[in-house]
Order: sequence, then structure tokens, then C-alpha cells
Amino acid sequence: MDYKDYYKTLGVPKNASDKDIKSAFRQLAQKYHPDKNPGDKQAEDKFKDLNEAHEVLSDPQKRAKYDQLGSSYAQWERMGKPGGGFDFGQWASSGSGPGGTYTNLDDILGQGGFSDFFTSLFGEARAGTGGGRFGARRYTSRGEDIEQPVGITLEEAFAGAKRTLQKDGRRLEVSFPAGARTGTKVRIAGEGGGGQPVGDLLLVVTVQPHPVFKREGDDLHVEAPVDIYTALLGGEARIPTLTSSVLLNIPAETQGGKTFRLAGKGMPKLRQPAERGDLYAHVVLRLPTQLTERERQLIEELAALRGKKSKE
Repeated sequence: MDYKDYYKTLGVPKNASDKDIKSAFRQLAQKYHPDKNPGDKQAEDKFKDLNEAHEVLSDPQKRAKYDQLGSSYAQWERMGKPGGGFDFGQWASSGSGPGGTYTNLDDILGQGGFSDFFTSLFGEARAGTGGGRFGARRYTSRGEDIEQPVGITLEEAFAGAKRTLQKDGRRLEVSFPAGARTGTKVRIAGEGGGGQPVGDLLLVVTVQPHPVFKREGDDLHVEAPVDIYTALLGGEARIPTLTSSVLLNIPAETQGGKTFRLAGKGMPKLRQPAERGDLYAHVVLRLPTQLTERERQLIEELAALRGKKSKE
């Protein structure tokens, strides 16, 4: 009978925490679950190995005994494997470490059936009722999480929003947090795929494009139309925000394309709504149209003056 390396089976180090062991088992067990691999004998065998490894490593008492066995087995190998073979059964009954018969084989997925290696260490194990040495027990997996895309406006992402969804004839009230971004997931517990326990419904947010503002992270960008007179002489321009509008001071001789940062006028930060990103206003020069004859004359005079100045 060969030694089973349960740590290798789960792909975790020997000093792995209980959380790491549980996480590794869940991922692998879902991958090799018979329901996802119908008729695949290799996947079924792998799934049973995972259950067995988790059964031992998730139980502090079993894990302690198994670790002691691992040390004894490694020492036996270093001695050149004397005696023709390592007697697992004799080691288990020698009183080294905690032993005895274990019941309540409670794993997360799959159905029973443990190896001779397991039995030689921990004795006969029975779980549930039914035929076979270990009995038959059906384990059910946690239901799958189901993702559903949901679009919200930039205003809803800014202020947070509540939606009423219909599912199986029931009304579900859902809150989207302020600062939600495209890709943000809103979890509704127990509304996903069937299983034990039932999975969750994950609403995957898409923030829809806005006709005025462009979002980059928690910052917003907006065009700031400024007439040519204000740009030349200085003055104020009214800039929109998602809540109101603000007056922006425009210095004299401001060029088109200049960017002004309005601190704290952007999006609220997800899970920190009291903090806000910034608003960047990009100057777009607005030229006059439908000039009067007098206006045209004045502009021509200005052009002539500028031309004369450049020649000096």
C-alpha cells in the first residue's frame, strides 16, 4: 500500500492554514465534481482523492496523526526502506498520535468511498446508510453563483440607486452603491443556482456612457466652452457638474485645450462615499458667429495690429 500525500493532492504546503485548505478543496472539487464531468472515471477518482485529503487535513485530530505518520514514513524512506515495506496498519495501531475510529465524515462535495490507506490509519468509517464498506452518502455542492448584467446611469452611479427586479414571480429590492463602476458586482444572497446551500445572484454593473461627462476611475472629464472674449481678457465660465454648475475663473489669454482641475467634484469612491474624485474641465474656445459689419471691422483692425506687432 502506497503512502498518500494529501497536501500534494490539494496542492497546498504542509504549513497551509485551515482557510487555505478549504479554499483549495473548494476550487478543485468544483472542477472535478461528477456532475460537471459525467462519465469521466478519472475525474471521479480525482474527486474522491480530494474528498479524502480534505477529510483528513480539515480535521485537526486527523491532520495531527497524518503529519506524524508523514514524519515516520519519511524517516523509514531515509533508512532505505528496511523490512520490505512500511506497515501502515501496525503504525496506526501502535498508539502513535491520536487514533481510533472516526465518524461524521462531513465533506463539502461528492459521495463517499475512502481508500485502504485512510482505513489503515483511522479505522472503519461509516457515513450515512447504504451498501458498501463505507455506506453510501450523497454530498451536494453549493449552488453556482449566477451573473446577470445590469446597466445604470452615471447619475445612479454617483448617488447610488435602488432597483426592483422580478425573479420567479418575486420582487427583489436591490441597492447599487454610490461610486459603482463598470464591473462592480452586487451580490444577492441565495438567489443563484440550486444546491446546498443555494448560490448567489451577482449583478454585474455596466455604467452607461454619458452625453456630457467622461469617467476615468473616480475622476470626471467635461468640456468647458469659453467664448473668445473671456479667453482673451479673462473672466468666468459656468462649468457643469453632476449636482449643479460652478463658476470657473478663467485667466486672461487662456488657450484652447487648457485643463482646470476642480478638486472633489468627481465621483464618490466606492465604499468611501465621503471621498470624491476630481473634475477636469477642458477649455474649448467658442468663436462668435453672424458677425455684424462693425464687429468684422474691429476684428480686422485687431488682426492688422497683431500683424504689425509681429513684424516689429
